[in-house]
Amino acid sequence: MEHLSYRFEHGHRHVPQQAELVGVVSSGNLEVLIEACPQQQACVIEINTAATGFGAIWAAVMTDFNARWLLADVRITINDMGATPAVVSLRLDQAVETLLGQPQGAQA
Repeated sequence: MEHLSYRFEHGHRHVPQQAELVGVVSSGNLEVLIEACPQQQACVIEINTAATGFGAIWAAVMTDFNARWLLADVRITINDMGATPAVVSLRLDQAVETLLGQPQGAQA
């Protein structure tokens, strides 16, 4: 298992206090847990993955996700069993859209 951690500063979009869990950890998939958590306006992402050696790809996917949502005071935990970058992006967007009740790009 590899553990990766990312922190994105200066977010402005907050999520409600309830947590949201999407996806399921099984062969080739992942789960994403998003929860409100004081982070000084930052979004903190913790990843546990069975696929080691893909840090640069994870960094690119997380940077792209952050640019889309600019979340603040949020902790995201990802448990991965080898999902593709497209599935990771889909699950992240799905979790945020569910929490916010709005599609990507809508104003908060």
